[in-house]
Amino acid sequence: MINTEVRTRFAPSPTGYMHVGNLRTALYAYLLTKSKNGKFILRIEDTDQERYVEGAIEIIYKTLAETGLKHDEGPDLGGDYGPYIQSERRNIYKEYAEKLIELDGAYYCFCDKERLDQLKQQDSPKAPSKYDGHCRRLLKEEIQEKLKSGIPYVIRQKIPTEGTTTFHDEVFGSISVENDTLDDNILLKSDGLPTYNFANVVDDHLMKITHVIRGSEYLSSSPKYNLLYEAFGWEIPTYIHVPPVMKTASKKLSKREGDASYEDFIAKGYLKEAIINYIALLGWSPGNDKEIFTLDELIEAFDIEGISKAPAIFDVQKLDWLNGEYIRMLPLDTFHQMAIPYYEKAIKTPNIDLYKISNLVQARTVKLIDLIEMLDFIDVLPEYSTELYIHKKMKTNPENSLDSLKAVLPVFESLEEWEEENIHDAVFALIEKLGVKNGQVLWPIRVALSGKPSTPGGGIELAVLLGKKESLNRIRKGIGLLES
Repeated sequence: MINTEVRTRFAPSPTGYMHVGNLRTALYAYLLTKSKNGKFILRIEDTDQERYVEGAIEIIYKTLAETGLKHDEGPDLGGDYGPYIQSERRNIYKEYAEKLIELDGAYYCFCDKERLDQLKQQDSPKAPSKYDGHCRRLLKEEIQEKLKSGIPYVIRQKIPTEGTTTFHDEVFGSISVENDTLDDNILLKSDGLPTYNFANVVDDHLMKITHVIRGSEYLSSSPKYNLLYEAFGWEIPTYIHVPPVMKTASKKLSKREGDASYEDFIAKGYLKEAIINYIALLGWSPGNDKEIFTLDELIEAFDIEGISKAPAIFDVQKLDWLNGEYIRMLPLDTFHQMAIPYYEKAIKTPNIDLYKISNLVQARTVKLIDLIEMLDFIDVLPEYSTELYIHKKMKTNPENSLDSLKAVLPVFESLEEWEEENIHDAVFALIEKLGVKNGQVLWPIRVALSGKPSTPGGGIELAVLLGKKESLNRIRKGIGLLES
């Protein structure tokens, strides 16, 4: 490499959300750059104006800032190689497209829609038609006459009709393509805007990008990019094509089919640190069994050699596990502050000790949105079946649970100080008096107070949370249900 400084770019299209594959590309580019003390550039590729979504650029800024993937140059920061939004670089592309014509790497094409539609009609699944090169055979005089007449045109790449184009990719190795299989694709559209294939080559060169990280779906286009670099006499960057992120072995993740974007995961209560950690492991391995990484640790461990050729399967259960690990590592105060918005949705009952809830639920929380369903019993006791009182390990059933609740009721009624220590001592004194296993009293209390098979705490903790009056009401309801 002539350039000693490693420079990578993340070049998303502003289409409305940050999907997992896009975020992973940004992450890998960032990790490679920072591991080499280089520069990470943000470029917005908005030449496809039909797909542009208002506010999408702000989503890109917000996501990169939240996840800690801070860019060194970009539309919001500036830099030596701007503008960093492609629609603001229109004149640059026109200049280089015309220069490419002079270098015999491109040509004007005046074919109208009707003629191109006729070519498309010749398509077949086995042999899709290519542009037939009609305008590459025009004489200079004909071209000048058409330009003077104002006939609309595009500029097409002039692909060699013979020979082979070979390129190297750091993940997939050496790949060769016969030139006669490539199409003379459009570089500059009739509206003056470039196609992706042209703009990214021009921009990568002018912005001194040394390493291009992108999805493996662009492998088939790379020979065209190389031919452009060669026609201009430019140095070709290092290619790093990463495998796709799949829903199943045969199906890609798709926002249209309800697969989650970064924003969706955050809304469900996944921690950004867990998301980044998990996405890093989708198609990359550190070469050991370590699975939990901070962003700084990822920078230190990241190496291109760890990227796999195989597609990565998005495993939500693995993400859930990882997110639960991150939640358990949080300081209690931090977890409590993060949980409050979910408590506000789940609990309307006044005077509930939310900090005590945090102490109970943190170790049991997989993702923050689970708190809503986990705690909904606090406001309203759900309808539940007496089958919940059956617990083989605790040796409980509806009959002995009824006896236990009837014994617990007067003990609870007699307590003047409704404190955890008092409740605990009273319940265990009762257990000793009855001569039964602990679970035969504790489990029925838990079920009666929550109406749920699992809760963030045991019966004593729930009694403290709910208060004496509500606890007595629910014990009586449990007795009534079991009696009926």
